[in-house]
Amino acid sequence: MKITIRITAGLALVLTTALLAVGLGAASAATAPVKVTVLAGEFYFKLSTVSIPKPETVQFTVINQGTIAHDFEIQALNKVTKLLQPKQKQVLTVTFTKAGSYYYLCTVPRHAQEGMAGNFTVK
Repeated sequence: MKITIRITAGLALVLTTALLAVGLGAASAATAPVKVTVLAGEFYFKLSTVSIPKPETVQFTVINQGTIAHDFEIQALNKVTKLLQPKQKQVLTVTFTKAGSYYYLCTVPRHAQEGMAGNFTVK
């Protein structure tokens, strides 16, 4: 009987260790967001990349390098930064759930018409 208990206890320890390892593996396997830097100025946006290969979460770090206030909006998803004063930055986290072309712009009047607009593509 002692042998059976030891084997059972040993088996329980092995199973517990295996389950923990699988759980930790799943947690570490979670995909980190794609990071995109967005530089804003008069009158431009410069993105470190303008597309991603599949729908997923993206962290846009928007940095106002200009001398006047700007914001950054992904129009179809109603995701927008606050109005960023010169030298301010903000991280905007966006989860894209489907492929497509997503229009972005600065919503300050006339800025989009002056060149602060474009498309971010999810393939």
